[in-house]
Amino acid sequence: MKEKVLKAYDKLAGDYERHVDSQSGHNAFYERPAMLRMLPQEMEQMSVLDAGCAAGWYTEQLIKRGARVTAIDLSPSMIEACKRRVGSEATIVECDLTEALPFADEAFDYIVSSLTLHYIEEWMPTFREFQRVLKPGGSLIFSVHHPFMDYKLVERQDYFARALLREVWNKPESGPVEVVFYRRPMQEIINVTSSCFSIEEIVEPQPSLEHKDKPEAGAWMATWYERLMTNPHFLIVKARKSK
Repeated sequence: MKEKVLKAYDKLAGDYERHVDSQSGHNAFYERPAMLRMLPQEMEQMSVLDAGCAAGWYTEQLIKRGARVTAIDLSPSMIEACKRRVGSEATIVECDLTEALPFADEAFDYIVSSLTLHYIEEWMPTFREFQRVLKPGGSLIFSVHHPFMDYKLVERQDYFARALLREVWNKPESGPVEVVFYRRPMQEIINVTSSCFSIEEIVEPQPSLEHKDKPEAGAWMATWYERLMTNPHFLIVKARKSK
């Protein structure tokens, strides 16, 4: 599984670096606005781990808010793309979220993980590491595929079973790429998170109206706006480590 994810995202790195910010509506006009609303506008002197940084879009946004950012990703190509985006303004490290993290205990005020955790089968070791490196009172904010969306789109027979799913994404630079990920029921997402953190907020985002009239969002909004207003696609969880 890890090798398949690594192969796919090494191939997708160019698209994430040059196209996703403006051409992937599910990222630019749906998930990102919802995630950013859950973060402080001012993060001066806060230490933040961008867990699954891809080409560094969130890394850059966190830097703009004043944070001291450490960005990690499994893909060497994504790491290089992130470095090209932010240069020396962040610490950028190739890192596997399924293994022990190379950071001291209580190193971060925030952990932000965007659309990454559904590539990991067993969450508990990862969440225990998140708990270890987060400061007391610190926050974890993550987004994943909504279990209802995956269950409905691929017509699974058993909602409660964790399942390995496959999709083919066709991107401008990479062409068709097979992407594999796990779906799991809502109760597993909630129970694993709450075993390590106190859950503060759960968001099932809807498209942001602030983007509805932007020319670059027009085609995506015409196709997806009504659908996503009535059917969840992603899930965002904000949780806090006890003091």
